[in-house]
Amino acid sequence: MNELREVTFNLDAVRTALHVLAVTVWVGGQIVVGAVVPVVGRAYPGSGKVAAKAFSRVAWPAFAIAVVTGLWSMLSIPGEETSSGWSMLLNIKMVLVLVSGIFALVHQNAGDNAAKRGITAGLALLCSLTALLFGVML
Repeated sequence: MNELREVTFNLDAVRTALHVLAVTVWVGGQIVVGAVVPVVGRAYPGSGKVAAKAFSRVAWPAFAIAVVTGLWSMLSIPGEETSSGWSMLLNIKMVLVLVSGIFALVHQNAGDNAAKRGITAGLALLCSLTALLFGVML
């Protein structure tokens, strides 16, 4: 039937909240910056790069927090409580997170090569969104 769930404030809640916040900044930030920077850059030449650099000062620490809290979450789940399918999905998610970071780093260092910037930004976002979906599924 309907059981009452006890609400507790503990380290798991803090870890999960930090993870969700960091992922929100990383993934949501990519979407917002991808929409805003080109417009701002056209309206005020040079300002797009300044805005993107400012975002990176927030995004990379968020990425690091997401990775650390994600690993922490993985370590907190007893192995006997997971199926092989769950473990495979988790491993794919972790690869997507890593690849997302690599594409974002390449994008950040692409210089004036618009094609390289566009392709790597799109791939970073695609990997991030897929990792987010897999995280929700887990």
